[in-house]
Amino acid sequence: MPGIQEIGARGAGAKRRFEGKSVLITGGAGGMGLAASRMFAAEGARVSVLDLSAEAGTAMQTELAKDGHKSFFKQADLSQQDDVEAGIEAVLAKQGQIDVLFNHAGTIIVKAFHETDEADYDRLMDINVKSAFMVTRRVVPHMVTQGGGSIVITGSIGSGKAFTYESLYCMSKAACLMLSNSIAVEYRDQGIRCNAVCPGFVKTAHGLREIDELDGLGQEWQDGDLAATQGRICEPHEVAAAALFLASDEASFINGSALYVDNGWYVKG
Repeated sequence: MPGIQEIGARGAGAKRRFEGKSVLITGGAGGMGLAASRMFAAEGARVSVLDLSAEAGTAMQTELAKDGHKSFFKQADLSQQDDVEAGIEAVLAKQGQIDVLFNHAGTIIVKAFHETDEADYDRLMDINVKSAFMVTRRVVPHMVTQGGGSIVITGSIGSGKAFTYESLYCMSKAACLMLSNSIAVEYRDQGIRCNAVCPGFVKTAHGLREIDELDGLGQEWQDGDLAATQGRICEPHEVAAAALFLASDEASFINGSALYVDNGWYVKG
């Protein structure tokens, strides 16, 4: 079985992995989500993106169009039920179906636990967990009706490890991982696979802000801790490649898994 890099480098005459498939990516206009939008499009997918930033969404469409790829974008606050409904209805009206869902939208709060408040809790749970819940809940019945589909949810190394100053984030990402596991168990026999991709530190605006804020609170991620834990910072396309693999037919017997994209940090302890 070829590896991810070998598949991505195969000849131009080979069938692309997502040829003719409709792929919905939440948070797909920036960072890891944008890297996934690029890669799914290059693999033949009809890419649809729901993202909070209209500016980033327009830029994403322009970039993909320059490479010859059509895409659909709709601005949406995925923590709001009405936006979720309107966004997915627009995707279905445009594409006719959703074969793959990459539930990626999310954010982080870096703060000492005793300094967090109810507003922090509500914001992070709404953006990271409630949005994934509402989007997946809306897409699953559609996938059941069409005979199946593949879902990938973005967790984190914090889905299984606790980190200082990131209590709320770790709580939210643990919930995302359990959502993925639960969907895998409940809908396996209806043709739906669900897996999670769980990155460490990634070179995105989100990841670099996280490192800066941790350093500001006395940790030393920029100077030495990063090298000691995951060796180097992860590139966005490395996470996107893992999500593509989990969503693809190459992963047809992988269901309910968490793929840690962290260069061995999680198992290193």
